[in-house]
Formats: sequence, structure tokens, C-alpha cells
Amino acid sequence: MSGSGTRAAYGVAGGVLPTDTTEDVRTRGAGVSAQVAVLPVGSFEQHGPYLPLVTDTLVACAVARELAAAYPVHLLPPLTVSCSHEHAAWPGTVSISAVTLHAVVSDIAASLRRSGVDALVVVNGHGGNYVLGNVVQEASARGERMALFPAAEDWETARERAGVVTSLLTDMHAGEIETSILLHAHPEFVRPGHESADFIADDRRHLLTLGMSAYTESGVIGRPSLGSAEKGKELLASLTESFEPYLALLTRAAEPE
Repeated sequence: MSGSGTRAAYGVAGGVLPTDTTEDVRTRGAGVSAQVAVLPVGSFEQHGPYLPLVTDTLVACAVARELAAAYPVHLLPPLTVSCSHEHAAWPGTVSISAVTLHAVVSDIAASLRRSGVDALVVVNGHGGNYVLGNVVQEASARGERMALFPAAEDWETARERAGVVTSLLTDMHAGEIETSILLHAHPEFVRPGHESADFIADDRRHLLTLGMSAYTESGVIGRPSLGSAEKGKELLASLTESFEPYLALLTRAAEPE
């Protein structure tokens, strides 16, 4: 992987917030065909009784942190509140509108371009942030360089490599994948209870109309009992490898014909 030497110089406050100085950004951007920033987007929503409300943000940050350690990209602080309307029945969940999230990400991309950062990768940790696909789609149509990561195919490759038993359909929320990543990256935030919280609801065709509460009382859909720190480590390693063609695509777009 390119840029592997950045790991030693890269710092993260509390495991989530980047600690770069402006000189770090300037140095990292020197000599590259296009500067690329990575924006983790999470959520603040229920994840059952054993994972924190900030789970999706921690997952997005864990992925983005690995990317920044392996590639010459600029890591941004996360967006921690997004579109979690389907979880509104549970205390603690907070949402913003899709219009607001669209505007915030678009504004961040525009600000980056003004400062000389050519491309933005949005690392999405919450499946309900459907609007992020539209943000990237519209930006690309305008000739701007933007990507959404990871794709479903990247998650599937990571699932197989890590030995995750649960399918992506079944592993919908607070399941094997999210529990594994937190057991690896932030075990201090995983409370007891995931060992006996498995719940399956594969037919969720009315989710957008009825919300999560129509399908689960606990807020869990998946098999968290199968989660492990080793699986979490392998999931992140696979996603890091899957990112290389994204970076190549965004930087190649900046090179002259």
C-alpha cells in the first residue's frame, strides 16, 4: 500500500479526532497529484443495550483512521449526527434532515477545494445516510472529485475475509460486524449483553414507513454474539486494502491528459 510510512507520524486524539497541524497537512500534500481528504460520517442513534449511541461514528472513524495511516490522505473530524429517523422510538437518538446533511457535506467539500484539497472521500458508518450517495453523485456530475466508501461490495469482501458468519442482510444493526469492530477498536465502550442479544428480522420491506421499532424491541437486528476483536481487526484490514482503487481513481482524475 502506498503511504504506509505515514503511520508513525499520524496522531488521533482519543482515538477519534485528528491532531494534525497545518504544517502536517502541507507536508503530506506536497508532491502528490491530488490532495485527498477523508470525512467520517457516523450517527448518534440507539445500538441496543450494549453498544453506545455513537457506534456508527466510532466505526466510521476506525475505518478512516486506518486509511489515514496507510495512505497519504488528510483525515477530517467526524460528523457525529446524521439521518437516524428510523430509530426515533428509542431514547437518545438524534437526527438532522437529509437536506442538512447534504448541505454540510457539500459545504465541506467546497471549503476543501478552496484550500487546495482536490478530492473528498466520505466514509459512511450509517446505512440510513442514503443522501450521501446523492451528494457524491451530484458532485461527480459537476466534475468534482468525490467518492463514497465503503461500498456494499467492500463490506462483503471484508465480511468473507474476517470470517463473519452473518450475511449483510441479516447483520443489519448492532450485529456481528459492528460489535466486532468496536471490540477491536474500542472495547472499553462495549457493555455486557451482546453475547445473548441475537435477533433476526430479514424481511424489513416496510422499514422506511414503520421504522426500526416495527421489527425489533431491543433495537438489535443481527448476531452480535458472534462478534470478536479478531474479526474486527480483519474487517478493518480488508477495508483498508479495498480503498486503494478509490484513491487511485481520485488522484488519476487530477492528472493531465
